[in-house]
Amino acid sequence: MAEVLLLSLVFPPDSVSTAQIMGELAVDLCKHGHRVTVITTIPHYNRDLENERNQPLRPKWGKVLYQSEYHGMTVYHTFMPPKGQNILLRLLAWAFFHVISIIAGRTIVPRPSVIIAPSPPLTIGLCAWLLGMLHRAPYIYNVQEIYPDIAIRLGAVRNRWIIDLLYRLEKLVYSKASAVSVIASRMHEQLLEKGVSNDKVHVIPNFVDVSDLVALPKDNDFSRKHNLYAKFVVSYAGNMGPAQGLEHFIDAAKILREKVGICFLMMGDGILRESLIQRIGRYNLGNFVFLPYQPYSLMGQAYAASDLCLVPQAMETGFEAVPSKVYRIMACARPVLAVTDQNSDLARLVTESLCGTFVLPGSVEVLAEMIMSAYQNQQEWQKMGIYGREHVVRQYARETVTNQYHELIKTLVSKSRKIA
Repeated sequence: MAEVLLLSLVFPPDSVSTAQIMGELAVDLCKHGHRVTVITTIPHYNRDLENERNQPLRPKWGKVLYQSEYHGMTVYHTFMPPKGQNILLRLLAWAFFHVISIIAGRTIVPRPSVIIAPSPPLTIGLCAWLLGMLHRAPYIYNVQEIYPDIAIRLGAVRNRWIIDLLYRLEKLVYSKASAVSVIASRMHEQLLEKGVSNDKVHVIPNFVDVSDLVALPKDNDFSRKHNLYAKFVVSYAGNMGPAQGLEHFIDAAKILREKVGICFLMMGDGILRESLIQRIGRYNLGNFVFLPYQPYSLMGQAYAASDLCLVPQAMETGFEAVPSKVYRIMACARPVLAVTDQNSDLARLVTESLCGTFVLPGSVEVLAEMIMSAYQNQQEWQKMGIYGREHVVRQYARETVTNQYHELIKTLVSKSRKIA
């Protein structure tokens, strides 16, 4: 048994996908006999009021730190303002999270034998290193997205002095980590190109609970509530930011606006939400349904209401991340239309699993043509959804993947004890 400290920016009752993944990982590590303590933030990303009622937060250090219980684990939550467009406020909130995490991790958390720190943000690796030194514990840096590369490619960071500082920080985080886990093979290659030692990098993909998300009938409560059950629905669910290129999804809906029977569905939230709504309004699209963030409990029905599910990546982000939503879609036996670079891990996954196809970012006409092809060949695409379900059960089932973390923790703790 290991004493595990999970240091994560998001965790239940927040319901963003990374929080869901980290929550399920923590539960499974406990099943393997480990004792897990979590330091995270208060819910601020995708608020799920039902989850928050089931996991109430109570003050620990006034309004600075809160405490909750999650499947028998103690979870500490630092203050965090709701996500928004104010970058400075978010940076200050991250700094606050890091400072309180280090203080709490030193004073009230049981001494860890291993620390797990998923990124982003990149700076969480620095906190893991500092806490690791204080407790003489190794840390696993879990790379969900390669930073600062993704931010630089999207133009979010342009100042060359800041870029140089971020790359120096990235190098430090990798060098001090006892292990670096990445979620896809192309990301592994990227880290090797950055000079990270091959024996330090472990490819451990994200996962999905295939017993929780299953193939459901299209005619369900969700599809009837939103009048979707009798239409060919092309959906997107998730974050609405610059990394998704969702403007093209709306532009494709404009091209296909006269195709009776095709409906476009967008669900979620993000910094571009209002501009996307305005774009739909300018086009006066009657074939578009825009819904706010839907709780995880409705994801199965929402994907079941869909005939084709969009998984987009901007050209600049294809090599630095794999959207975890693709595994959920596959588990629900729905076909995937990925918008991504042809050499990305996402394109490779879609091609190998036969769960759908991909188009390159930037061509609205090609995207619209592929959607029209799926509409005209629905039986063929339904088979792709079945293939996707079969593939994700074999390769990305929750227990299969979380066991890899268990084995990695055992190895690191054993090495650490020998050194001590």
